[in-house]
Amino acid sequence: MFTPKPRHAFVLLVALGSGAAFGEGPNLGRPIDPADIAGWDISILPDGTGLPPGGGTPAQGERIFAQKCAMCHGERGKGGVAAAVVGGGPIDRIEATKTIANFWGYSTTVFDFIRRAMPWQQPRSLTDNEVYALTAYILAENKLIGENDSMNAETLPKVRMPNRDGFIIRFPDKI
Repeated sequence: MFTPKPRHAFVLLVALGSGAAFGEGPNLGRPIDPADIAGWDISILPDGTGLPPGGGTPAQGERIFAQKCAMCHGERGKGGVAAAVVGGGPIDRIEATKTIANFWGYSTTVFDFIRRAMPWQQPRSLTDNEVYALTAYILAENKLIGENDSMNAETLPKVRMPNRDGFIIRFPDKI
């Protein structure tokens, strides 16, 4: 016959007595407010859906690049401690340098990446106009747009990147 020991009784008492404490759940987080989501709902699709109002030119972007980007990406974007954003030859081998001009498929992705991740030490600190200007500058330095072209929500999606068709869609039926 089994005779309960005092510690068994204590464990049983704690286990049964704590049920009410777990009745409310773990109390993790809080319901999210739509205004909180809006601040992070910044995705830009390849067709330009989600691009904000505003605009910028290569000349405006050149000044911003010199102040906020050249310290990492080098003078005129040719490379520094961070990757080059200008130049790059054909991607004909695995070791080829991939830049915006020879690798990126959509100009809107350039805007999206700069907007959410740059500058590295202060992401999301640029205004939409600054991001448009930087995008215009980088595209112009890569000879993808003219020096006097302005980039905005209407013009940016129209820029056809050289490597747009350079990717293999693994699951085309999922598109």
